[in-house]
Amino acid sequence: MQALHDNCLDANRAQELHSSVSHLWAVLLAGGDGVRLRDLTRRIAGDARPKQFCRIIGGESLFRQTRARLDPLCPSDRQVFLLSRTHERYYAEDLTDAGDSCVIEQPLNRGTGVAIILAVLRVLQRDPDAVVAFFPCDHFYADDDSFRSTIRSAVECAEQHPESIIVVGADAEYPEVDYGWIEPGVVVSESRVGPVAHVNRFWEKPPLHQAHALVRRGCLWNTFITVGRAATFFEMLCAHVPEAVLAISRAVAENTLDVAYPLLDTLDFSRDVLENLPHKLLVLRDPASGWADLGSPARVLDTLSRNGIQPEWAREKDYVPDHQ
Repeated sequence: MQALHDNCLDANRAQELHSSVSHLWAVLLAGGDGVRLRDLTRRIAGDARPKQFCRIIGGESLFRQTRARLDPLCPSDRQVFLLSRTHERYYAEDLTDAGDSCVIEQPLNRGTGVAIILAVLRVLQRDPDAVVAFFPCDHFYADDDSFRSTIRSAVECAEQHPESIIVVGADAEYPEVDYGWIEPGVVVSESRVGPVAHVNRFWEKPPLHQAHALVRRGCLWNTFITVGRAATFFEMLCAHVPEAVLAISRAVAENTLDVAYPLLDTLDFSRDVLENLPHKLLVLRDPASGWADLGSPARVLDTLSRNGIQPEWAREKDYVPDHQ
């Protein structure tokens, strides 16, 4: 009898997760300029392309690797690509299979905040019940299966806490001073991959002594992956950057993005929105995906070394990374 009861619970849980995933939309944030890695991308690709369109690790660009990582989670018609038109020569071949309705080309790069507003509006037009997840396209994961387990848990959590936004924090392996950090608060539930907790605060690129303290306190690296109901994202954006939401909504309705974008202030979603709303956030601990932010040439080489990866360009003896 107990076994039957447990099987029923498992079946119900699977049905709930299927319902969540059936409304999951993945937004791939690929509009950044990647200024800090230009010397490296020039060395690898022969031009100053943004890092997400460069074959830094393996035979595919980071953008293509992100797509492949997400394909088992979300069908192609529910993957939305946020790009900057000035980079079209670098991504055009990567999107020959993407429908026009899923490709959003921004006239200019105005930061993650503006890009997310635009994406939320597009997703809500197509699926008012959507759960949306935002993914930077310039990061590394050592274990794609663990990554997908974490995202499935985040989707479940978003369904269970529809008024909250879920941020994903990776286990901190050492006191990194170039990352953003998340300080978890009270645990509210357990997911299949780890605890889900309130967010006490964010720490952006702390000094070394503080980074050591954050490691000791169990703080997490901020992966910048956020998951939640599209309607909850929209409500949050309207509450904290209403002028930007209004301007972009009007431009979308009037098909005047080219006119509106030069007038918009740059918005950083983490700094200008999330950090002002810790009470609306929950953090999910990602324990095993091996996440790394490829933010500098030195960080790229460190990530390659830690994971035993040696691409051809890194074998050249005369290569010395910029340690900025």
